[in-house]
Amino acid sequence: MTQLTASPESLAYVAKARARTTGRVRRVTTILGLAVVLAFLVSLSLGDFLIPVWHVPSDVVGRGDPAEVLVVQHLRLPRAILALPVGAALGMSGAVFQALARNPLASPDILGITAGGSLTAVIGLTVLGLSGLFLSFAATGGALVTAVLIYVLAYRQGLSSYRLVLVGIGVGAIALALIQFFWTRAHTYDAASAALWLSGSLNGRGIESIWPILVMLAVAIPGTLVLAKRLGVLELGDDTAAGVGLAVQRSRALLLLAAVALAGAAIGAAGPVAFVAFVSGPIARRLTRAGSAALVQAALTGAVLVSVADLVGRTALSSSEVSVGVITGIAGAPYLLWLLARTNKSGRGN
Repeated sequence: MTQLTASPESLAYVAKARARTTGRVRRVTTILGLAVVLAFLVSLSLGDFLIPVWHVPSDVVGRGDPAEVLVVQHLRLPRAILALPVGAALGMSGAVFQALARNPLASPDILGITAGGSLTAVIGLTVLGLSGLFLSFAATGGALVTAVLIYVLAYRQGLSSYRLVLVGIGVGAIALALIQFFWTRAHTYDAASAALWLSGSLNGRGIESIWPILVMLAVAIPGTLVLAKRLGVLELGDDTAAGVGLAVQRSRALLLLAAVALAGAAIGAAGPVAFVAFVSGPIARRLTRAGSAALVQAALTGAVLVSVADLVGRTALSSSEVSVGVITGIAGAPYLLWLLARTNKSGRGN
């Protein structure tokens, strides 16, 4: 039996390629991290009351001008902080879903996960009067039930990514119809609160809105990162994953649970912020060129997108604010249309 051995030149080439990829991933991660910090500082600086960026750090800790401290700490800081975990949770959740299904359309928005979580949250808002951590739990529970239902309906001796997407769209449509039902039957005040929440808004959020999502992400993000190696193996296909000894169904279920928890936490905190989960993963993968799900980079990308979108929505119109979900929807919809056109043109659209 002939034993195949790699030449020293081949090994050196592979080592150099890996070093280039690792270096690029580190540079992209560093740049995205700096972009998160910059977006955070600029969001605290800009507004009707302009504050120099270099004043912001001292204002955050209460050592600046009293007027600036009041604006920063009580008006801008809570929503600027909340934008980061919301964006990070959506970005990482979308990257996991897309990697599991091996389909760029498989994000919580398209699959109906967001609509399912929104349904239980609207019921909690308008019927049960929930808020804070209980509202986040309600959104997460609804997203989880929706994910299980979609998985069961789409599974036919295997899981087709396009069947998963189509079933998700159908389940999401039903959830949206039920949202309209509960919304129209709610009292005026509750209906107004639900309408603002359904637009995906950070407006009026206080410090009390931050703790629930931080508590949930303190468990969900580390758990997702621990499972990241399994995700890389699952991307090779079920047969290959099983061949190397991976428990395919158990690993997929755990990753699905983690992704749903991430999406549910974000939905409970800010409502259905559209398209952030959909675009963050592809942007991160294109930047890193590493061929992996790029979970950390997707989370950082999502944080930047939500922070910038909230800033634009808050400052674009002088007379009123635009919800962050409206801004991300306007920006993300053209990407969805482009992706559908590109997929269909290449003959992969079924």
